[in-house]
Amino acid sequence: MRPFIAIDPGTTHSAWVVYDGQIVLDHGKSENTDMRDMLAFVGDPGLLNTLVLERVESMGMAVGKEVFETVFWSGRFAEVWSTVVQGTFERIARRDVKLHLCGSSRAKDANVRQAILDRFGGAEAVGTKKKPGPLYGIKTDRWAALAVAITWAETHGERKAA
Repeated sequence: MRPFIAIDPGTTHSAWVVYDGQIVLDHGKSENTDMRDMLAFVGDPGLLNTLVLERVESMGMAVGKEVFETVFWSGRFAEVWSTVVQGTFERIARRDVKLHLCGSSRAKDANVRQAILDRFGGAEAVGTKKKPGPLYGIKTDRWAALAVAITWAETHGERKAA
């Protein structure tokens, strides 16, 4: 599978993961303006040509300014990816991520994190500074970005088409 970038968008900062279906190639958390600029430069239709965004969904409750700001930035990321990079972008709902990884839409962040750890061999997958594992440095929102990446790779990625 060709590497792709998955983003957990936020109001001011967004977490991202570059993933190839098996290995986390890079990850980070960036200010949204920097993230938008980064997307314009990292995309390559021959290599890194797919962007996957976590889609904001209504849960039936009133939402505040933060949700609308997140939606705004998600749209900006998709726009720069599709116009500057001319790559494809897809969106995947958090509910679908939870269902895929945990089998329940009621799963919490800790359940999602544990499901990811289980796929990579348990707590040793994070490792230590002296002996880093394949998930070393993944923290906070980066777990959500990785969850989006894994779910997309396993449900929509090139392996499904093969």
